[in-house]
Amino acid sequence: MFAAQDRSFDRGDTELKFDFKKFFFRKPKNELEGSENEQPAKEEPKSSDAAIPEKLAEKCEGCGQIVLADEFKANYGVCPKCGHYRKIDARARIEMCLDEFEELFSEEESGNILDFPGYTEKLEQLRAKTGEKDGAVCGVGMLGGVKTAVFSMDYRFTMGSMGHTVGEKITKIFEYATENRLPVVGFVLSGGARMQEGIISLMQMAKTSAAVAKHGEAGLLYISVLTDPTTGGVSASFAFEADIIMAEKGALIGFAGPRVIEQTIRQKLPEGFQRAEFIEQKGFADLIVERREMKEKLAALLKLHCGEVIA
Repeated sequence: MFAAQDRSFDRGDTELKFDFKKFFFRKPKNELEGSENEQPAKEEPKSSDAAIPEKLAEKCEGCGQIVLADEFKANYGVCPKCGHYRKIDARARIEMCLDEFEELFSEEESGNILDFPGYTEKLEQLRAKTGEKDGAVCGVGMLGGVKTAVFSMDYRFTMGSMGHTVGEKITKIFEYATENRLPVVGFVLSGGARMQEGIISLMQMAKTSAAVAKHGEAGLLYISVLTDPTTGGVSASFAFEADIIMAEKGALIGFAGPRVIEQTIRQKLPEGFQRAEFIEQKGFADLIVERREMKEKLAALLKLHCGEVIA
């Protein structure tokens, strides 16, 4: 038996080479594999466009389950599986409750009054991210057929903390409502005073409280809706100065947070301390309202207190 190796045959000017290894030991291809000379098909590049739209579903912070984004939206940001309340921005609250809305004082804009390091850059980033100039939106609109002055605070802008501009806008909406004899509905959300503005932010407590007092002296209605969280200087001023205080389910409401209080008094606080249900039980809130019922409840209260439709 001869050894399998290359053999050459000379036929005049042409030299033929025969590869015995390739001839005897090659694996035959079937029809599906194609011929030897056939190049393998190149894979089509995967499209960068995902077949599933972005944010089709989101994870609930309460129960950790995946919920369709459309379900969250249809349920006003409340998880349909566990009932957890997500934070919603200022304009979403206004859209949820008002039939018509005209914004006022939109020209008001925060500035770095005390030249706090990095504050100017932070404000610019927040404006670019949220599309808002500051943490409160004010205006007038129709709620259940009643013309109403409204302010709504935005968690996306430093957690709705109250600086000069927030205090100024809320003061102006109460002054406008007093002059035009309108009720006020306020959707309150705040982490407290804005530390980058120091004593100027604390002065807003007195300024807003004075405007609320004049509105009340004129015999006009003010309803505050406390959402998660309502804390700090805001809770010590206009949040709790309303004629009717409503609250959303499970909202954190208080001056200092529970962890700060526990560290100060060195005691464990009761379960659910400073939540809306606890606050209502202690008499600091008049009623807790489901978010899907908010518009209906506000409309009923406005009609009850304001009598005929105000146009």
